[in-house]
This record gives sequence, structure tokens and C-alpha cells, in this order.
Amino acid sequence: MVEEVQSRPYDVLNSAEARAEAGDNEKSLYHIIKPEIDFPEGTDEHAPEVYDKALENFQKFKDNRWLVQDDKEQYYIYAQTMHGKTQYGLVVCVYVEDYMTGKIKKHELTRADKEEDRMKHVRITNANIEPVFFAYPHQPAIDRIVTKYTAGTPEYDFVAQTDGFRHTFWIVNDEDDMATVTELFMAMPALYIADGHHRSAAAALVGNEKAKQNPVHTGEEEYNYFMAVCFPDNQLTIIDYNRVVKDLNGLSDEEFLQKLTVDFVVEKKGADIFKPSRLHEFSLYLSGHWYALTAKPDRYDDSDPIGTLDVTVSSDLILDKILCIKDLRTDKRIDFVGGIRGLGELKKRVDSGEMKVGLALYPVSMKQLIDIADSGLIMPPKTTWFEPKLRSGLIIHALA
Repeated sequence: MVEEVQSRPYDVLNSAEARAEAGDNEKSLYHIIKPEIDFPEGTDEHAPEVYDKALENFQKFKDNRWLVQDDKEQYYIYAQTMHGKTQYGLVVCVYVEDYMTGKIKKHELTRADKEEDRMKHVRITNANIEPVFFAYPHQPAIDRIVTKYTAGTPEYDFVAQTDGFRHTFWIVNDEDDMATVTELFMAMPALYIADGHHRSAAAALVGNEKAKQNPVHTGEEEYNYFMAVCFPDNQLTIIDYNRVVKDLNGLSDEEFLQKLTVDFVVEKKGADIFKPSRLHEFSLYLSGHWYALTAKPDRYDDSDPIGTLDVTVSSDLILDKILCIKDLRTDKRIDFVGGIRGLGELKKRVDSGEMKVGLALYPVSMKQLIDIADSGLIMPPKTTWFEPKLRSGLIIHALA
């Protein structure tokens, strides 16, 4: 049944795509995480009756035993295989207080409206329906436990039709092994949000809200925890997160390229797709041609963890300075393309006439992400893209 229930995360597809993927499958988790699909097209996904439908559907899934509560607390191992590479995560519940005090570290800003949407969903379902994606400092002792269980028969094992990636799942049910995992995580100085900043904020804020509302709060209630899949940092790869822009801010192609030469070494590469191969090298697609842009050494500061990021260099020296795009979050002239789609997607959107220019960046490293989070700094918008995405519906954490 797992393949019928599981879904992509709520925030990687729109209502129409969720409606199409769910089709006539009444077991699809989209009926809980994107419940607007049960209403006529065009229904406001934030309407009160839509959130009510999420709860109604969640109860239906439990009544029909499509979702069944385990009879004891356990840890779980969730492996994802993409292009022959497997990463092994532990499904755990993390402590709300650790989020509130900064022991769970973030690297992105969140938007209040998106937080509130997920908070309403958590409040009404009284559950963490979807996990968040965390990284932790690699621990050989955890690797040994993972290896022990993954040698056995998995609980779930399937290849998702939408992405072609394999998703495999085991139960960790030995009391000694569970105690060891708990001890090892308690000793970690920090956990890092990789993907799911809004879900993390919503889950933690609702947990904190429930604690304040409970006159006999003890700190042991389920709402003190929220669900995460934690992967060792040495197994994760961040892929590129690229940009497309609708116009050249009134410049001709030649004027735009000339302005780029002030801060970059510009080299024409021809019609074949060109991908950046190192930090501070960029790929530009314009009018059927690819260009390599290499930032001049005195145009960035490698001692500044934010200033050295290629997303900062490109934002400052190209998007802002030349194209007059000041705010990546709100400017309608720019859009973003996850590297999983390939640079062919940049070419396609420019060749179609929808966009004028495509810009590809060399991806951020896990070390950069952790250094920035440890420094208490925040990355610019649209910096990191993680793949594979976690599938939702493999496990759910009820708050009561």
C-alpha cells in the first residue's frame, strides 16, 4: 500500500499537479497535505473548509487502516538512492526546545505567511504529517547501527514513479540500539535544517504554543517533539539552484556582455551547454549562446562566509548592479530553476522567449552551509537545492 499512499512534499508541486498525481487514488496523501484537490478547481487552498478537509481525510486514512499507529516508540532508517548513490537517514523526533534555542540551526529565512499555513495544518491535524530534512555531523557509531539494519529485509522498498528514485525503509526496534541512537544524538552539539525550513518552524512553533496553553505541561508530551529525517553530512550533496531573468534592463546583448567584463572574465563557449566546474565560475545562456563568466579575484571576499557564496557574487554584480533586481524574493522579473532539471531547462525557457537570459551557479557545499549556520548567518534566498526529496506518508508523528 505504501506506493499508493506516499507522495512528494506539499511544497514542490502546485494544486493542479497534486490533483493530476492523485488522480482517482483515494489513498494518496495529497488528500491530506493538499486537500484543496477534493474541492472544485480554483478553490482557495487556505480556506477554513480546506484545512477542515485535511483533518477529515486524516481521520479517514486512520479509520481505513491506510495509516496505522505503531504500538511502541521506534526509530526508523530511510534510504534514498539517486543515480546509483544511496544516502541513509534516521527518522527521529527532535526536541522543540532545541529549535527555539538555536541548537537546531537554520540557514534560510522563512516567510510568515508560509509558516502560518503549515501551522494551521499542524494544529488541525494534531500531527506532523510530513518530515523535515536535517543533517548531522557524521558519526561512525550511527553508521554501524544503520549497516546492521539495512542488511535485513526492508519494511518499504519502491521506486517512485515521479522521480525514478528508490526509497527504502527499515524499523530500528532493538531497545539497546534505540538507546544508543538517543545517546549519540543527545551528545551532538547541533543539528542542521537542510530542507524544510517552513515545516520546521511551523512544527516547533505549534509545539511551543501547545506547551504554553497546557497548565499541567511536563515536557514529556508528544507536542514537545517534531519529526525529522536526519542524514550524516558526509552523505549529502547540494545541487545547483539557477536563475532565469525576463529582460536585460533595457540593455542590448552587446551592452550587457560589455558591462559583465567589468567584474568577470567573459568567454564565449558556443551552442553546447556549458556547466560551471568550480567556485566563482558561472554559466550564462543568452540568445542561443553559452558563456563562461569567471569573477575577478578582487570582486569577492573569501574570508566572508556569505560574501564568498556564488549566489551573493551573482546577485551583487549581475542581478543588482546590471539588471537592477534588488530583491530575489519579490521581483517578478526573475525565476529559479532547481539543478535537478538540468541546464537544458534554462536553455528551454530562454529559447521559448519566456526568459531573456539564464544564469547557472556552482553549487554550495555542505561545509559552507554548516559554517554559515554555525556563524548564525543566513544565506541569500534560493541558494540550496537538495535531491532526492523526502517522500511524505512513509511515517507520520501524531502529537497526542
